[in-house]
Amino acid sequence: MFSALKNSIKLQLKRTAVQATIRGYAKPNRFKWCQQEYAPPKVVLADGNEMPLIGLGTMSPPGQVIEAVKTAIDVGYRHIDCAFVYQNETEVGTGIDAKIKDGTVKREDLFITSKLWNTFHRPDLVRSACENTLDLLKLKYLDLYLIHWPMGYKPGCELFPVDNEGKTLFSPDDYVDTWKEMEKLVKDGLVKSIGVSNFNKKQIERVLEVATIPPVTNQVECHPYLTQKKLADFCKSKDIAITAYSPLGSPNRPWAKEGDPVILEEEAIKKIAENKKKTAGQILIRYQIQRGNIVIPKSVTKDRIESNFKVFDFELTDDEIKTIEEFDCNGRLVPLLNEAGNHKHYPFHEEY
Repeated sequence: MFSALKNSIKLQLKRTAVQATIRGYAKPNRFKWCQQEYAPPKVVLADGNEMPLIGLGTMSPPGQVIEAVKTAIDVGYRHIDCAFVYQNETEVGTGIDAKIKDGTVKREDLFITSKLWNTFHRPDLVRSACENTLDLLKLKYLDLYLIHWPMGYKPGCELFPVDNEGKTLFSPDDYVDTWKEMEKLVKDGLVKSIGVSNFNKKQIERVLEVATIPPVTNQVECHPYLTQKKLADFCKSKDIAITAYSPLGSPNRPWAKEGDPVILEEEAIKKIAENKKKTAGQILIRYQIQRGNIVIPKSVTKDRIESNFKVFDFELTDDEIKTIEEFDCNGRLVPLLNEAGNHKHYPFHEEY
């Protein structure tokens, strides 16, 4: 049996036209809710910048992303999460550019995140990697730039460099040195906020020891099989927001095996959804929101993009949250293992 976690933070969301302060997550006044029909709630990050609580994840095959981004913006999303390694930032940029040109949004209405890939950890490569992403996205600045993983790979044209035996080639670069270059991007106006992704507690502590600009978020895999409670509590104690990727359990991940559990199909989740007259996906997204986590579900399907956004007109009870958290089993679905597990900075050998 799965062990139930203690009660989550209860966030009272009401559809009003006024802003309210949500307490109980990091410092007071960290959350500002804009409840107009067209504007999703926003998180006030530690550096004072605002980040929409829900965003569109874009880790999807090239050829599908332009329309997904355009649909998301039309629906009301103002937060788009992308990464160089997804190899579709040109499409993301095309979608964004189209909605700016047709007058749907202005650039300042949007919050765009990208990530520094592992082959660019060497300090002298950080700026050029960011500038390349900006060119692909057709943007002058990023709202948030993350170190995608703490492990550095050998620099070069290959995203996953390997030797003659197929083993991953690592770089000797330390992410704390990479972080210092990330800070320069803020000072030079290329990015507004910086953060990390897939970092564990000890790795974040090392970054904080050298940081003049602390990370504002740690983007991590997070869903009922992997609630990340200890890591989330630690990050919140340091005023670092959690951004939850794979909140629906990545049911379409290419490496999924037959018989792997699917959180969307768990009977207890489906029952909560039925009682709320919502989808299982909406329940799982709402679960992250009530924990105070930023959440970035991915989809390229119009109906799902719309459905994933409709999560602010209901609330989960304490008992429903308890039921959801009973599935926690440290069930990591995006381990990036293989030879990466031998890297000295591989993050998942630690408890959290």
